[in-house]
Amino acid sequence: MTTQSIGKSSYADYSHIERLPDPERVNDLEQFDGVMDFASSLRAYFGDRADVLISGEGYLCHEASGSTAGWLVPDCVVTFGIDARAITARNGYVISEVGKPPDFILEVGSRSTGRRDYTVKRDGYAGYGVREYWRFDHTGGDYHDAAIAGDALVGGEYEPIEIIEEVDGMKWGHSPILGMDLCWLDGALRIRNPQTGEFLPTPVEWGSRFDSLESERDAADAGRLAAESERDAADAGRLAAEAEVELLRAELRRLQQE
Repeated sequence: MTTQSIGKSSYADYSHIERLPDPERVNDLEQFDGVMDFASSLRAYFGDRADVLISGEGYLCHEASGSTAGWLVPDCVVTFGIDARAITARNGYVISEVGKPPDFILEVGSRSTGRRDYTVKRDGYAGYGVREYWRFDHTGGDYHDAAIAGDALVGGEYEPIEIIEEVDGMKWGHSPILGMDLCWLDGALRIRNPQTGEFLPTPVEWGSRFDSLESERDAADAGRLAAESERDAADAGRLAAEAEVELLRAELRRLQQE
């Protein structure tokens, strides 16, 4: 996986960080599943690494001074080699403080923000120096200019990342930053590990796997208990046989003494 570690936040005591204001939000349920599944899958994959930020819905800006006009609010931000806790405590991403722009940004299309994602925000993220910018539209292109699209920053401008369409309708492109394939599949955004060809599990799939593991464990416990019962029965039979043999020997000794 290609990552870059340019700088770290200088914060040490998070309790004294002044939080950025909360952005004004327009609630849009169409975005929720795509953003949450994407972020949750990545968080599970990268584990508890403190140098990886996977977050979103806070302000992104160069400097935290003056008006918030012109600041952008990404759906999901991914950055490597930084102090993720400091950015979370700041309630936003201030590039001058972090020491580098985000490595990756994802926007999920919606009726209210779709056109802005592939026009205003695309230009804005290029100006911020975001290395990769991806867009996902569950409708297949009603809200965005494509079902799934990615751009890589080259010479200060975005160049499209190749998107491949399979015969089954799946569309996908490779993210060098994440080292993963991003796939539009039946209206869902999936992350595929190109080394294994498998999708990273979503929260629902993690729950199913947990239930399956619980069932397997219960079955193993039942088998173990059954084996223990058989062993106990065998031990009881052996002890009974040994006791009977000892009684016969005692009877034989008595007869020999008469």
